[in-house]
Parts: sequence; structure tokens; C-alpha cells
Amino acid sequence: MSDQIFQAAPTRRAAPNFRVVALIVASAMFMEQLDATVLATALPTMARDFGVSAPSMSIALTSYLLSLAIFIPASGAIADRFGSRTVFRTAIAIFVVGSILCAQAPNLFLLVIARLIQGLGGAMMLPVGRLVLMRSVARKDMVNAMSWLLIPALVGPILGPPVGGLFVTYLDWRWIFYINVPIGIIGFILVSMFIEEVKGPRNGRFDLSGFILSGISLGSLLFGFEMSSREGEGYMAIFLIAVGLLFGIAYLRHARKHPSPIMDFSLMKVPTFRTSVIAGSLTRISQGAHPFLIPLMLQLGFGMSAAAAGQIAIATALGSMAMKPLQVRILRTLGFRTALLIFGIIGTLGYGLCSIFQPDWSLPVIFTILFFCGFFMSFQFTAYNTIAYDEIERDQMSSATSFYSTFQQLMLSLGICIAALALHGSMQARGHATAEMSDFSVAFIVVTAIALLAGIWNAQFSRTAGSEISGHRKKPPEDMLGGH
Repeated sequence: MSDQIFQAAPTRRAAPNFRVVALIVASAMFMEQLDATVLATALPTMARDFGVSAPSMSIALTSYLLSLAIFIPASGAIADRFGSRTVFRTAIAIFVVGSILCAQAPNLFLLVIARLIQGLGGAMMLPVGRLVLMRSVARKDMVNAMSWLLIPALVGPILGPPVGGLFVTYLDWRWIFYINVPIGIIGFILVSMFIEEVKGPRNGRFDLSGFILSGISLGSLLFGFEMSSREGEGYMAIFLIAVGLLFGIAYLRHARKHPSPIMDFSLMKVPTFRTSVIAGSLTRISQGAHPFLIPLMLQLGFGMSAAAAGQIAIATALGSMAMKPLQVRILRTLGFRTALLIFGIIGTLGYGLCSIFQPDWSLPVIFTILFFCGFFMSFQFTAYNTIAYDEIERDQMSSATSFYSTFQQLMLSLGICIAALALHGSMQARGHATAEMSDFSVAFIVVTAIALLAGIWNAQFSRTAGSEISGHRKKPPEDMLGGH
């Protein structure tokens, strides 16, 4: 399809380099990642203020990710209709308003409502930003573009734990949310200056019925999983999960008949996209559980302060940063399939080692293990986020980014739910009033076992998958001339 479809309305400014766009999108990711990692460190303190148990605070994380899962499917269609710059700026504004409401929340219920509002803004920021970037970069530059996108965003997880520890220990947890205000204002200005008002084709009317069906399905499933980890909520959890499955089936039937469904499952017929979605989803179970379990374990199991726990928890983010300069060379040498198989197994087993941590272990040893967990897992997510779009045509890019981002956030939410369920289930089975080290061990083993299943799907990538992107086993020049 002609690139003219995606041509921005004429403006006097030159189109920005993809690195500039990537850094602006990364700034939004920085705000979200900082918020998420700071919050995870502060959960025990917030639980005491609200008069609830620490595991039940998982809903503060899940509710945000739930909102993302509900609204991300609509992000591509909304950006195509109203323009990427308009949607991006509006999303940042909503996120900042939600942050202020979170800081003012007097109880857990109102905090959850405010987190849902935050999630509405976040649901539009990242998919739309990724969509703009993917449309502006050549395939041979995709790995570099993703690196520019993800490296600044990793500063959030690095700063998050120590900043959260400092806020909780010396100030107040509410500053976790106030810090988003100046970051959001700067992001709003940068988007206005550098992001073009790119619009895509309008494929008929907005799929309102599909949006409602998918939203009820995803919302019911995630809250059902979350409530299953709470004592006395079993029947309600079963009811919600059943509702989610029924509405999910109804959505699938609706999507087959609609000319432009809110989530286009026909994209799963594309081999590399399908494999990346499934393998990436399984892997993100551990990624979602990790920032929930590690700070809780260090504080409740090891007896650390929030500040001390934050200093240890930054190891994973530092490992992620260390990987970034190497990933282009690794992909050029090994290719996507081999690299994902090797790094996937090593990274997931590294997270499994967390199940045998004990308070008498040397802290440098624990820090080193977490560092290498982040090192290997970081490569996986860059690779998945890149290879997913290898065979996607430009006119499918909007639907693909929405679809992929929905499953990405869904699995992050599910990771928290599964971790909380395993943790609480172990506490009940052992008769523990508060979580102990043996309970955390069970939770880590459960999420690790699920993430290891990704290896089965990684093996299904073609040996030449993404060769044009990675430079591994390059095609002959005559073949490359007929590229996408």
C-alpha cells in the first residue's frame, strides 16, 4: 500500500530523525516505568497506611495494568482517526491527572480508581509512540531504533527502587506520584515540538461493540485472577473468570464478522508475529511477577528497609542496561531463533534462582544474580518487540501495535496475579499469617515454570526469521530489492 496513506499533513518543520522520536517515546516509558517500580518498593508501607495486608496491595499494580489491557486495543484506531500527536499529548495529560489523584487517595479503593485513570493515559502513550516509531524507521534500523527506545526507559527501573526507598523512608509514599507531574509537562512540550500529526486510513466506523466485549472479557478475567489470590473470594473469582471467558468467546465470534475489529486476530496468521506474541506472552509472566515479588521478599523475608531493598532491586535494571550495546552484535552473529532459545532458557532459569535466596546469603551474590537476570531477559524483550513486526505490512502496523501491546500488558498483569495467587496459596497451606521465605520460593518456582514454556515456541521461529533486520545470513541483493 502506498506510503502516502501515512503522510502527515504538510507542516513547515522537517520530519524528526527516528532517534529523536524514540527518545521522546522513551521519556513516556521512563515516566511509566519509574512509577511502577517506585510503587512496588512502597507497597508494604502503603499497606500499613491503608490497613490492609501487603499481598492484597497487588491490586494497586494490577488495576493499572488492567486499564492498559482494556484501552490499548483502541489505541491504534484512535491514533489513526485523530492523529498521533493529539492522542499522545492527551494521553500524557490524563496520566499526570491520574498521578495527582493517586497521591491524594485516602484508601485502597480510591487508589485503585486513580490507577485506572492513570492506565487510560498509559494505554495511549506507548502503543501510539511505538506506532509512530515503527512507521518512521527502515527495517534494517529496527533493532537500533528499539535500543534507542528502550535504553532511556530503563533509567526508570534503575532510579525507581532507590527513589521509592528514599521517599518511603524519609518523605512520604505520595511523592511517588507527584514526581510524574514535572516529567509529564516536559513530555507534553517535547511531543508538541517534534511529533508529527500522522494519521492512518479509516477502515469504517469504530468497533464499539468489539471494544465493549473485549473490555468486559479482559477486565473480568484479570480481576477474577486477582481475587482468586484473596481469602474468601473464591466464588466471586470463579464467577468473574467465567464471565470473562464467555465475553471472550462472544468477541471472537464478533471479530470474525466485523470488517475492522478492535483486535484483529487475523494477524496471528503471520508466522513471526504469532510466535513472538505467544513466546513473549509466556516470558512476560516472570517479568510481571518479578517487580512485585522481589521488593516484598527483601522487606518481609529479609527484614530490609524499603531503602535497602531498593538498592538491591536496581540490579535487574542495571543488567538490562549492560545488554543494550551488545544485542545488535548478538543478533547478527546468532540470528533471532538461536539467540532467543539460548538467552531465554538462561534468563528464565536465572529468575528461578530467586526461589532459593535466603537472608544469610551474601548481598553481592544476590545482586549479581539479579544483574544477570536482567542482562539476559533484556535481550529477549528487545528481540520479541522487533521480530514481531518483521512480516507486518505498513497498512497493518496500527492494528499490530495495538494487538501486540494488549497481550504484552495482559501478560504483565497475569504475572502479578499468578505470583500473588501462588504466594497467598502457599501462606494458607502452611498456616503463615505473613509471607515467609518458603512462600516466596513457591511463587518464584511457579512463574519460572510457566516462562520456561516459551522455549517451545522460540524453537518454532524460522532459522532465517528477521534476517533482513538482524543482518544474520543476509539475503542475496536481488532478493532484498523486492523487500517490503
